[in-house]
Parts: sequence; C-alpha cells; structure tokens
Amino acid sequence: MLVLAAATTARAEMVSVAVAANFTDAMRVLAKAFEAQTGDDLVPSFGATGSLYAQISQGAPFEVFLAADSATPARAVAEGFGVKGSQFTYAVGRVVLFSTDPKRVNGAATLTAGRFDRIAIANPKTAPYGAAAVKVMQKLGVYGALAPKIVTGTNISQTYQFVDSGNAELGFVALSQVVSRKGGSRWLVPQADYPPITQDAVLLKPGRDSPGARAFLDFLSSLEAVKIIESFGYGVGE
Repeated sequence: MLVLAAATTARAEMVSVAVAANFTDAMRVLAKAFEAQTGDDLVPSFGATGSLYAQISQGAPFEVFLAADSATPARAVAEGFGVKGSQFTYAVGRVVLFSTDPKRVNGAATLTAGRFDRIAIANPKTAPYGAAAVKVMQKLGVYGALAPKIVTGTNISQTYQFVDSGNAELGFVALSQVVSRKGGSRWLVPQADYPPITQDAVLLKPGRDSPGARAFLDFLSSLEAVKIIESFGYGVGE
C-alpha cells in the first residue's frame, strides 16, 4: 500500500490555469472535483480575460486558459500561444442587472428611469461581461445618459464587490455570481440584448506536453463537470 501511495504521489501534477473572473466560484468547485478524481492539483489565477491574455502574451507559464469569450482563445492560437485544435466552449454566460436593494431593480425600466447615482460594470475593454453591459445599455438607448454614473471594475469580481458593498446601487454582473444568493433584486437580461458570451477554453503551449493539463480539459466536458457548470447558471457548449 505504501508503494502504491508513493507511485500515485509521484504521478500527481500541478496544472496552472488562467481563469476568467466570472468563473471563479464554479472553478473552485470544479477544481475540488478534478483533484479528487485525478490526484492532480489545479492552481487557478483569476482575472479579466484581457488582462490574463496580456500576461500570457508576456510569457506567463499558464498551461490552460479559460476565457470569458471565444475571440481571445482564438487569438492565442493565431499568435502562437495556444495549441491548435484544442479550443472549445466550456460555458455560455448570462448577464444580470443586480442590486442588494430588494426594490431597486425592476427590469429594463430601472435603466430607462435612471433613478440611481452609480451603476457598476466590468471594464468593457478587457472583460466580455463589461462589453455586454455596454451593448445592453446601447440597445435600450440609455448609454449616453448613464455613462457619467458608471463605476468600472477591473473585472467582474470587483464589479460585484462594488454592488455588494453598496459603493454602487446596482450593477451588471454574471448570473453565476448571484444564482444562489437570496435577497436583493435582479433582472436577467434577455440574451437577445447582447452578443452571446461564449466562454472558450484552450490549451496553452506550456501545457502542450502536460498530461494533467489535457486531463483537465477533458474533465471540463465530462458529465460531472457539466452538472457543476450548469448549477452556477451557465449554459454549456454543444
């Protein structure tokens, strides 16, 4: 038994994963499930997709990239940082307008009325959820009026913190961040109001020869992982 245990420990790997901030809670649950199944250790780093890609392009040794869009992983492959043929959709995100005030959010009318001082969104230049928030406001014809009230988070996690702390009365966050939260008020924005948030994964060059990195990507498509991902309010890829 001791020999077997030692062999298992010797085979265990540490897999470095760059993860879009919206996927933080889901990733933590997935990591525990993967580690229990394989014995490998996942080391996630969370941030805005654009910021993570900047690190990847500057040589950060991430082995797997879980982005909040499909364009950035495709760019990673095109620019030589990702492994060709490894990209796939692991989740489809949803946008929610959320407030801790149970009477604050009442659908799109909340935005058109504009009776608030601050609304939080993630940085639209680096965070796909922030770009989606801008698209929603533009479609409603209120972006110009609301622009002076926007508080910008560096990523969707900080954006949620702005709302949760009361520094902004409301904000556009990921459904995954509030799916299990009780209280407050929210509007699940119709998916037709913003481009699909198709979140893709890709194997990066540092993980090309890592069995652990490839095993994690395979795990993301497993029935166990899909159930976890869906429990956080995401759709899943075909």
